[in-house]
Amino acid sequence: MARGTTAMEVRADGVAVITISNPPVNALSDDVMASLWRNYDEALSRNDVKAIVLTGAKGRFCGGFDINAFGNKPKYKPGVLSIDFLTNIVEDACKPSVAAIDGIALGGGLEAAMVCHARVSTPSAQLALPELQLGLIPGMGGTQRLPRLVGLPKALEMMLMSKSIKGKDAHELGLVDAITSANELVSTACSLALDIVEQKRPWFKSLYRTDKLPNIGEMKKILKNARVQAKKQAADVQHPIVCIDVIEEGILSDPRAGLMKEVISAKKLEYSQTSKSLRHFFFAQRATSKIPKVTNMGLIPRKIKKAAIVGGGLMGSGIATLFILNNYSIVLKEVDEQFLSAGINRIKANLQSFVRKGQLTKLDYEKKLSLLSGVLDYEQFRDADVVIEAVIEDLSLKQQIFSDLEKYCRHNCIFATNTSTINLNLIGQRTSCPDRIVGAHFFSPAHVMPLLEIVRTHQTSPQIIVDLLDVAKKIHKTPIVAGNCTGFAVNRMFFPYAQAAGFLVDHGLDVYRIDHVITQFGMPMGPFRLGDLVGLHVASATGNQYLQSYPERCYNSMLVRILLEDNRTGESSRRGFYVYDDRRKATPDPDLRKYIERSRTMAGVVQDSKLINLSDNDIVEMIFFPVVNEACRVLDEGIALKASDLDVASIMGMGFPSYRGGVMFWADSLSSRYVYNRLEAWSKDYGGFFKPCEYLTIRARKDASLVLEKLNTVPLVM
Repeated sequence: MARGTTAMEVRADGVAVITISNPPVNALSDDVMASLWRNYDEALSRNDVKAIVLTGAKGRFCGGFDINAFGNKPKYKPGVLSIDFLTNIVEDACKPSVAAIDGIALGGGLEAAMVCHARVSTPSAQLALPELQLGLIPGMGGTQRLPRLVGLPKALEMMLMSKSIKGKDAHELGLVDAITSANELVSTACSLALDIVEQKRPWFKSLYRTDKLPNIGEMKKILKNARVQAKKQAADVQHPIVCIDVIEEGILSDPRAGLMKEVISAKKLEYSQTSKSLRHFFFAQRATSKIPKVTNMGLIPRKIKKAAIVGGGLMGSGIATLFILNNYSIVLKEVDEQFLSAGINRIKANLQSFVRKGQLTKLDYEKKLSLLSGVLDYEQFRDADVVIEAVIEDLSLKQQIFSDLEKYCRHNCIFATNTSTINLNLIGQRTSCPDRIVGAHFFSPAHVMPLLEIVRTHQTSPQIIVDLLDVAKKIHKTPIVAGNCTGFAVNRMFFPYAQAAGFLVDHGLDVYRIDHVITQFGMPMGPFRLGDLVGLHVASATGNQYLQSYPERCYNSMLVRILLEDNRTGESSRRGFYVYDDRRKATPDPDLRKYIERSRTMAGVVQDSKLINLSDNDIVEMIFFPVVNEACRVLDEGIALKASDLDVASIMGMGFPSYRGGVMFWADSLSSRYVYNRLEAWSKDYGGFFKPCEYLTIRARKDASLVLEKLNTVPLVM
């Protein structure tokens, strides 16, 4: 069968089975839809066809419209597919259609299924309308049909949260009419279609069903609450509100009017900056595991069955929890019984939290816990496939651990460190196996945060990288492969973040205003609240690492050091930049003023009225443009392979808002010339911390040249 097409087979019982085939996920495209339209025209015109079954090839119904096509000039005018074809031809046809769903029915795939007059599914099939993850809304009738099939509250949940459901749950909700095995799927769908023809089953048109909808007053209340929640979760984006508005148009006014509003709104959103950003992030995530001269060398990942972890603190216990959840055998080592017991209790608490959430049963909990062994020596490390060191950031301690590991572990065991800043060459200095030393930098909490930074030295074996990429996939982490330097890619890129905030405070800005502005921009918390969460002693230690490595471009505010002198360590001591109650709720502290005044005195700066009166946008740029500048250096030095990797890292590792596409994509949307000009102006006023790097300077000049070239090609009209 040709790629990107559909095929029709008319069975002896008079059912035309139309199969979508566009590997790997049977995505819809203009060509697929044109072929589908031809099949339907033929099936509806043939006297020997009584009914139609729509299915997908190779165990997958349809993964929705090909995302690569978004933003391109479409073959069809808006509304042609969703109204002229799906509604007027398929749904309003004189012959019934039944969707036979296996594997996936996502986005446009589920919308096509909902147009059919009934649906049959396998129990494990995955059904969803995930368009909002891409800054879009369903554009083929999904906003109108889903509420009528599953009820308004569930439809809002599925669309606004991009939540998928299994076939068996879809059956309970009424989205699917029957459940069967994969082997019986098509034959069951054909029987159901013939039952509709013979009037043994009712003939439903989803667009006009009202039995699942509440009264108008209740619907208005549900929609109002949905708007409040959508604004609370993402105040800076519009597509969730647009989605709710479109749903409201159809269920309170007229379903056809709702369809038309959906078509127009979906097309507008497709060209929005938010959608462009989210689509960029979608593709960037899938590109992180493609590593030149590593993943294209034909290397096969080795099987990793047993992992050993040194250190049972917050990071070590989190990593152990993560591996246990994914069915790896784990050995956890600590220095004494007290520390070991504390580490095991942390793991137990982590697992119990999944039980409380209903994500693990008590039996699952016991099975997972049985994978864990606690030890005080290295004897059980002898058959480990990978060791992850997760102790405090003490170089001499790490060096001793790696030296010991070489004595006990087998010759092909992977030696990984979870260090967030220390150069790997220093950590492995006392070993004779630099080819199997690698960084496996998890982000806290390790069993929750989605990013894994894999750090390689010039001597790290490509096989080790392939092995860890495979592990990342199996533990459901998105990997970023980075080069070796202080801070690697993620933390190094973001070290100016807190320093820029400290600079602004020393020059007169309010700590709490800065945090507020940064959270309004879309970060989960501001730099000072983040410092309290991480621990100001940790922030101070890592800050010193950057001061030693990059002294010429650091801003060394004394504020954190002054707070630490008074044992204000952040959340752990209930005092830092904020004060914390028993439930760790943060509250601004009036006493912070005296520490700030002392820091300003030590900085010896003269308060600048220009800085004190900065707009919110200026604050955002003064904090994030130095991050962009350092990210450019990370790229220029080859520490990161591509800018899109840094976008993924900034979102998944540091909480940069995904709807802005990542820190580099966001900067590009402003233009490198604009970022350069701002940094250059600040560097003249405030010094080398803001000085644009060579990479950014070159990019800005190229941008300026392109603009000039375009201007020169525009004819002058007199």
